Amino acid sequence: MKDGVLWSAMPTPALILDAGDRVEDINPAAEGFLNASVRSVRGRHVWDVLSIDAPLDEAFERARGHDTPLFVSDVDLGSGTRSPVRCNLSVSPMGAGQAGRLIMITPLDASGRITQGHSSRASAKSAIGMAEMLAHEIKNPLAGITGAAQLMSMNLGAEDHELADLIVSECRRIVALLDQVEQFGNVQPPQLRCVNLHDTLDRAKRSAELGFAAHMTILEDYDPSLPQARADRDQLLQVILNLLKNAAEAAGRDGGAITLRTYYEHALRVRHKDGPGHALPLQIEIEDNGPGLPPEIAGDVFDPFVSGRENGTGLGLALAAKIIADQEGWISVTSVPGRTVFRVSLPVAPAHMKEDD
Repeated sequence: MKDGVLWSAMPTPALILDAGDRVEDINPAAEGFLNASVRSVRGRHVWDVLSIDAPLDEAFERARGHDTPLFVSDVDLGSGTRSPVRCNLSVSPMGAGQAGRLIMITPLDASGRITQGHSSRASAKSAIGMAEMLAHEIKNPLAGITGAAQLMSMNLGAEDHELADLIVSECRRIVALLDQVEQFGNVQPPQLRCVNLHDTLDRAKRSAELGFAAHMTILEDYDPSLPQARADRDQLLQVILNLLKNAAEAAGRDGGAITLRTYYEHALRVRHKDGPGHALPLQIEIEDNGPGLPPEIAGDVFDPFVSGRENGTGLGLALAAKIIADQEGWISVTSVPGRTVFRVSLPVAPAHMKEDD
């Protein structure tokens, strides 16, 4: 059960649903967001209260069936009394023995940043801009420090030589991190072409099996009838490799299984307030049987600098979300111990579109 004081004080709009997805309660922040009172929405079906730019009925049912949370980033959400607002959305089980669901809404501004009232996550979002600006300037003195340490090591004894090598290796590690920060801010606009998803998945699978996922079993569950996608093949390959690497690292050295799955979902469609929207029927899922995402970060994994791994940069999934959004796609995740599924949804390539080389 919810604590009444905490429920009223929550700055994030939140709704509690019953087993039939009807609204049981909303907090004061949700009343302000929806411009509606608890009394006016109680007992109504959630999709009669919320207008979301992608039908989530099937995703809701899958998450309910597996008793898993559902996280959706960057969707337009409105109600009968207000225009759509870009938001992140999380839907979570209420807990053991309770059939209901908790929906939490995080509004975004026009730049995709968390709006005021969510300062901790907004700080993480805005920090990436400062990091991009500083990365180049920091790399210059690091190059000087690395060169000086290498010169010093030529005239040092064995014990001091080891310390000089440590300086060099740590400088190189910092440079690699800064390269990732710069990469996040300098992703080129996508070159959209007709892309065969299975060819791209096979390339990623082969690369993973020869490298970071050599200890894993990678399974295929493909729909061979899928049409070609409208996407940037190289950027999509980068996203899939990143998701495969995350899955392999989550399993640890003991190994595990990763399933690459594709299927067609007719109902999935994204609508934007500045246009008619488009369908995203082509689905790619990367599923692993690892320990799952830490609950405290599960709703924030697509934000910069959020990582569940020690020494993780927290930029990989943020970059993946940026790439997919730039291609007018959608990325989401569901996760419980033993089953984590990242899902990428993409549009079908139009008949006149040029095929990828």
